[in-house]
Amino acid sequence: MTTTTPLTQFLHQKRPAINALAMAYTLLAYAGGILLILQASLGWNVLGVGLLTHALVLSAYWSHEFMHGTIFERRSWNTAWGNLMLWINGSCYARFDDLAKLHIGHHVNRVDFHPIDLSAYVRSLPPFLRSLILGLEWLYFPALAFLMRFRSITAPFWKADRKDERWRVMLIFLVRTSLFIGLAVLSMKAVLLYFVAFVAMIHVLRFVDAFQHTYEVFPMGTPVPKRDRAHEQANTFSNLVSQRYPWLNLLILNFSYHNAHHELMKCPWYNLPALDRTLFRGDEPHYIPLPKLVRNYHRFRVSRIFSGQGSARDAAGNPSLDAFYGAVEVSLLVLPA
Repeated sequence: MTTTTPLTQFLHQKRPAINALAMAYTLLAYAGGILLILQASLGWNVLGVGLLTHALVLSAYWSHEFMHGTIFERRSWNTAWGNLMLWINGSCYARFDDLAKLHIGHHVNRVDFHPIDLSAYVRSLPPFLRSLILGLEWLYFPALAFLMRFRSITAPFWKADRKDERWRVMLIFLVRTSLFIGLAVLSMKAVLLYFVAFVAMIHVLRFVDAFQHTYEVFPMGTPVPKRDRAHEQANTFSNLVSQRYPWLNLLILNFSYHNAHHELMKCPWYNLPALDRTLFRGDEPHYIPLPKLVRNYHRFRVSRIFSGQGSARDAAGNPSLDAFYGAVEVSLLVLPA
C-alpha cells in the first residue's frame, strides 16, 4: 500500500447530484419493476423482474451507506432514508440503529458476529427439516436465508431482551401483508414474480458477501481478540465486478471495493474507486474478480454451511481459490437471532 494523499479528502468530496440521480434510479426501478410485473406481456414481466431485483439489491447497499452515515451530515436523515431502504428490501422488522450497530461492530472489531453456531444449528434440526433445507440449498433456493430471517422477525416473541419490539413487528407485518394481499388481488402472477426478484436479490447479496472476508466468527456479546489493521486487510477481499471496466461496479454501488471501504469506512460509495487507486497498485492478491468466484459459489453452495469460510491463500501464502468456501448468512440486513 502506497499513498501520499491525505485520505480525508475522500470524506469531504460530496457529490449530492450523483447521490440524487442514483437514489432516483433505485426508487424508479422499484416502482417501475412493480408496474411491469403487473403487465400481461411476458417481455415486460422479465424486464420488470430485472428492474425489481436491481432495485432491491441497490436498496441493500444504500442501507449500508446510510449505516455508515456517508450520504447526509445529519444522522437523523441517514436513519430516515436507511429505514426507507430497509422497508423496500424487507429488512424493516429490525431497527435500523440495531443493524447499524452490529455492522459497525464488524468494522471496529474486525470479526464477524453470529449468535449461534450455524453449522451446529443446522445439524440439530429435525432430520426431515435439515434434509429439506440442504436439498433446497442444493437446488439454489436460499432456504437458510429465509430461516434466518424468520428467526430474526420472530425473535421478539421468544427473546426477553427484544420483547419491546413485539407491537412494532406485528404492525409492520400487518401493513406489509396487506400490501402484498393488495398486489395479489391485482395479479397473483405479480406476487410470484416479486418473490422471484426477492430470491434473486438474496443470491446477489449472498454471492458478494460470501467472498469479502475470511474473518473469525464469534457469538454476539462475547469478548473478541484484538485484531489490527494488517489482519483486517489480509482477511478482506475486493471482489470487483470488473477491474478493466470500473463502471460495472456501479451495478452494486461500488460495494466490491471492500479493502478500500475497510480502510476508510466513512468514504462515500462514489469515491471508493479513487480511494482504491490511491491506496493500492491494482495487482494486490486481495483483488478477486467476481466472475472467478462463480465456480466456488456453485461448488460450495451446501458444504460452506459446515466448512467455515476457508482461505483464499495456500500454505505458502499465495493466492488460491481452491479452499475459499465463502461465508454464509452474514448479511448486514438481518439482525441475527
